[in-house]
Amino acid sequence: MASLEEQIREEAARLGFNACGFCDAGATDEAGAHLLQWLGEGRHGEMGWMEERKGQRASVRGLWPEARSVIALAMSYAPANDPLALEGQGDVGRISVYAQGADYHKVVKQKLKALARWLVERTGCELKVFVDTAPVMEKPLAAAAGVGWQGKHTNLLSRDLGNWFFIGVIYTTLDLEHDAPASEHCGSCTRCIRACPTGAITGPGRIDARACISYLTIELNGPIPHEYREAMGNRIYGCDDCLAVCPWNRFAREAQANRKFLPRAELVAPKLADLLALDDAAFREMFSGSPIKRIGRNRMVRNCLIAAGNSGDQALVAHVRPHLDDPDPVVAEAARWALERLGQEAGGVGDKAAMQASRSTSRP
Repeated sequence: MASLEEQIREEAARLGFNACGFCDAGATDEAGAHLLQWLGEGRHGEMGWMEERKGQRASVRGLWPEARSVIALAMSYAPANDPLALEGQGDVGRISVYAQGADYHKVVKQKLKALARWLVERTGCELKVFVDTAPVMEKPLAAAAGVGWQGKHTNLLSRDLGNWFFIGVIYTTLDLEHDAPASEHCGSCTRCIRACPTGAITGPGRIDARACISYLTIELNGPIPHEYREAMGNRIYGCDDCLAVCPWNRFAREAQANRKFLPRAELVAPKLADLLALDDAAFREMFSGSPIKRIGRNRMVRNCLIAAGNSGDQALVAHVRPHLDDPDPVVAEAARWALERLGQEAGGVGDKAAMQASRSTSRP
């Protein structure tokens, strides 16, 4: 008869997970200490939720004292196309691969709950499931469970999946046989560090979130610091550069990605002009069922204005100018910056030729 661990792996694979591993609930105490140091240095920026529940995040048993083992699972979202292909195309926005399909929180959690029900029926254990919405260190836990190792970009890497996968975690009262932690296979490669547009990866395994484009476009609520705006290019939600250049991704093509993560056509290369026209209702409709919805219309428009300013595309002037009067001062400031980058006077009358060109290109 197969062991319980083997049965869990088989059921996880049946549900669509690409990897499954087990570790002790105390396996990441050292990583927790590093987390507390990182928070103490203020490298988390405005992500106050990390500071507020740092004790629960730093230790599995700090969140749930009864936990004995952790089940870590991976689900692939490997892209079919090059995530860097839109670099330099000024009239469109670049959205991180993981956010172009269905909301991974819902997809992965649904599968985790199915696995949890299956496990409770067979063992009567207690458990809790997590997908990036609770104070849980998913990456160190998955590394301790042998699913992969944390690369120099701090993201999890696998020899079988590359780095295009989501992580789900189950805390349980079961005493499971633990897997050996994954060994590191980055070697002397530093492609991810060199690829970071803003220098946010300050060294192997060290990242300053305050400079990371994913943080700037998703987590930061206020104005984006001027020193990072040009480097953002046309990235309007997240950044895939450090992930996309990793050599281990050549194996990711072989992984069967969940079909729900296939990109929605309208999110692959959205026109900045269309996004800049969104009001709150239109934003909610367009991004329904997407993780992007949580940042709200104002943050998305702010990001698109920065991209428009970087585009050099005069046809976007007419789409930027109306935002000078936006009720949100952060949006209005981004519009002024974009116009100045496009060589326009923020307080003057819009360039007539640019407006006419914009209208002609936006007609169906």
